[in-house]
Amino acid sequence: MKIRLLVRLLITLVVALPFLGHGLGYFNWTFLDRLENFSYDARLLLTMPRTRDDRVVIVDVDEKSLGEIGQWPWPRDRMAALTDQLFKTYKVRVVGYDMVFAEVDRKDDLRLLESISQWEIAQSDDFASKVEGIKPSLARDEIFAKSLFSDASVPDSARRKTVLGYLFRPVVPADGVRVRGALPVPVVSSERNDTFIDMLEPDGYTGNLPLLQEAAYGGGFFENELFDVDGVFRRVPLLRKYNGAFYESLALAVVRASRDMPPVTLEFHSGADGDRDGLDLERVRVGDLAVPVDQDLGVLIPYRGPSFSFPYVSAADVLAGRAPQYPLNGSIVLLGTSAPGLFDMRTTPTGRTFTGVEIHANLVSGILDQRIKHRPLYMQGITILLLAVIALLMTLLIPRMPVVTGSLFTLLMIVIVSAIAYLVWEKADLVMPVASPILFIVSVFFLQLIYGFRVESVRKRRMSMVFGQYVPPELVEQLDNNPKLKLESDSRDLTVIFTDVRDFTRIAEGLAPNELSTLMNEYLTPMTKVIHRHGGTIDKYMGDSIMAFWGAPIPDANHARHGLLASIEMHGALAALMPEFRKRGWPEMKIGVGINTGVMRVGNMGSDFRMAYTVMGDAVNLAARLEGLTKQYGSNIIVGEGTASTVADFAFMELDRVRVKGKDDAVAIFEPVGPYNALGREEKSMLSKHRRALKCYRASDWDTAETEFFNLYQSFPNRKVFQVYLDRIANFRSQPPNPEWSGVYRSLAK
Repeated sequence: MKIRLLVRLLITLVVALPFLGHGLGYFNWTFLDRLENFSYDARLLLTMPRTRDDRVVIVDVDEKSLGEIGQWPWPRDRMAALTDQLFKTYKVRVVGYDMVFAEVDRKDDLRLLESISQWEIAQSDDFASKVEGIKPSLARDEIFAKSLFSDASVPDSARRKTVLGYLFRPVVPADGVRVRGALPVPVVSSERNDTFIDMLEPDGYTGNLPLLQEAAYGGGFFENELFDVDGVFRRVPLLRKYNGAFYESLALAVVRASRDMPPVTLEFHSGADGDRDGLDLERVRVGDLAVPVDQDLGVLIPYRGPSFSFPYVSAADVLAGRAPQYPLNGSIVLLGTSAPGLFDMRTTPTGRTFTGVEIHANLVSGILDQRIKHRPLYMQGITILLLAVIALLMTLLIPRMPVVTGSLFTLLMIVIVSAIAYLVWEKADLVMPVASPILFIVSVFFLQLIYGFRVESVRKRRMSMVFGQYVPPELVEQLDNNPKLKLESDSRDLTVIFTDVRDFTRIAEGLAPNELSTLMNEYLTPMTKVIHRHGGTIDKYMGDSIMAFWGAPIPDANHARHGLLASIEMHGALAALMPEFRKRGWPEMKIGVGINTGVMRVGNMGSDFRMAYTVMGDAVNLAARLEGLTKQYGSNIIVGEGTASTVADFAFMELDRVRVKGKDDAVAIFEPVGPYNALGREEKSMLSKHRRALKCYRASDWDTAETEFFNLYQSFPNRKVFQVYLDRIANFRSQPPNPEWSGVYRSLAK
């Protein structure tokens, strides 16, 4: 008993090791990560508010806007007009730009104007004064900067709160330039940063033109290097570290701008004295708002629902003043694009493709609502503790329960784990791993169940080993009634048959696995009954094939006759099945049967691990070869010489003399036609003509043989054997056989 308990504990420990290693981060189990992502997505979809947040409005550079205004990017004076419209006409609170203005606006028209002013025709004072008057309207970057400008001398309520996007480059771009444009002021400067957070720092950045960034109220990066292995955006970085300082994301910068730029502080776990690092990092605080983050300064995106959880307003409508005041008035605006050609689409857990700007909108909304889920590092410890409790309970309780009770208990544990994960998600905003515990529960249950079956079956096998491993089940009753019979191996004259379903591969490929299983059961059951009814012993089933023999272990003086009658009746039983098969939409089935009678070895044969009562020898092998020849000659049944000579009251048609694969001597093969006393005149005539045609064929009298076989084929077109001989004769006319040829056909079929 103690040994079995130790074995069960060892099984549980072996199962637990990969889960523990993955949970502690010693190795990455991609399959488990995908399952965890699936469970996270399921909880997210189940609990999303699915409401619209009108506080955040997306001004969309959509296809309509591109059609009215022109291709992207627009001139900076057009961007300035859009910004002025948002602040002056619609009085929005904040505008965040999900785009970067890294290059100087094109000034071809200004250069052209200056070139014209050098011409002789343009030397008049009036022309020069007009040129100077036009130039300010063509300085588009300056115009845009003016629209962005937030004058620090005026109250916050009167300042334009514009937040420009930019991006960090963790790798060097193709042109080799690591730094472009200007960065905004970091939220935590390198001088104030007393933390050690081990994270990838980019090699450079692509910022906005200094003129624009200095004019804007703030700035935030918008690229994401934290998307999961499946390419789904589940979390984004809230802060990034560059040259020792921390910079905020676009969403965080927009939130701060809407609240007059409160300072950003990093909060660590209580008791994290001395060096503070990413493992102790708990949240980022912005005034009275707290945003939980992980050790990568990443935050889980709190999706409100599928796409369009926020109002979308066309940028063209804003520029033209056609957009309604609500919900723009007093709102937080994010300027982005949904036009397909601008490639700002992202994959999300909602199963829908999002615009990148709407992902920022979800994060802004979630921060304002304090609706951010958290996957803290200490959840690893909770998961390990949970796995330990599960392992102990299942190891101690499952072996004491019946299978049904154990299955229900396992299901209950899965429900409890799922319920706990759901409760901490809803009540504490914590993300607890679900896939690992559930997969661990299922794995332990099945392995413990398998081990239990193994232990229980050992006892039963010990009781039946001596008798059960030696005697096939279908012989038990006969052996009980004949206690003098022995199973030792000896040589006897027996009859053996092999059956095979024609074209079974095609049949199997056309059916579903469960249909194929049902079909085989429906086929094998009546075939087995026929064999048993005629006193045969089933040696084995080989897929669609059956091997059976007569004359052992119960002696049978008429074993050849019984084997032949069983073979004929099997075709009748199969024909009786076909109407039902057609009703079910199953294909037609035909079988070929090879029969041979001769001396063969019969008895208990096998190994220390498995024994079988079976037959072996050349006579057995020949029966298998005869079954293979049924397709070639178009016969349902082919018998060997031993069977044909033994069943004297049956008429047989000699098909051929063949040298089968594996034998040097030629053998005659026959097809049973029927009992002599039941033959009609037509069948007797066919047998007589066939013998005559076969004699001419073997004498190489091609003309006479061809005439005889042709007449037979005309009279009996369903008998393929006559066409076989016509084809051979045609071949021999062009390629005559050797002079010593005796009419023997060499078969290469197995």
